Amino acid sequence: MKLFGAILEEELRASSQLKTLAAETVLMQTNSYIRSIPVVLSGSMRVMREDEDGREILLYYIKPGESCIMSFLAGIHEDTSKVRLVVEEDAEVLMLPVAKASEWIKTYPEWAEFIFKLYHKRFEELLDVINAVAFQKLDDRIFTLLKRKASVYGSNEFSITHQQLAEELGTTREVVSRLLKQMEKQQLITLSRNKITLNTAL
Repeated sequence: MKLFGAILEEELRASSQLKTLAAETVLMQTNSYIRSIPVVLSGSMRVMREDEDGREILLYYIKPGESCIMSFLAGIHEDTSKVRLVVEEDAEVLMLPVAKASEWIKTYPEWAEFIFKLYHKRFEELLDVINAVAFQKLDDRIFTLLKRKASVYGSNEFSITHQQLAEELGTTREVVSRLLKQMEKQQLITLSRNKITLNTAL
């Protein structure tokens, strides 16, 4: 997957370490120091916020051609990560040293534009998360998350457990299971073992 112009693309490939990661691999833990930032070539990753009790909530997904702006910001300020980064689908990732990522802001305008656009996109996604938690009912949040996952996977049918949904929403498996059954009765979704199908168009 080509992301940039020839010169920057060559520099990116030469400066980064290519990693192939299986789904559910934890690439970055909360409170860890960041030496490299991921640039996703294929597959996807999810960015989770974790509290002191281990409860989590999904912040956003990283798709091909994107990176994690929160990792970048923490890295250039020599701060620890405030999020946990988990592979959603099997992924190929370029791990770019933070020093290079910071240096290129000044030397490559297209890299600076890439970072600024990413910052803007993530800011809007975080506002969506805040609005959902503050103003949406949980069943609406579940359905919104299912649609986001369908978009990430490029399919209305995908594998996921009720426990994973609960963790990404910051609630319990029992509550999620009850609401999913209600949604199935409304014919919004079809449930099968560790799999959900959305009965609506992407």
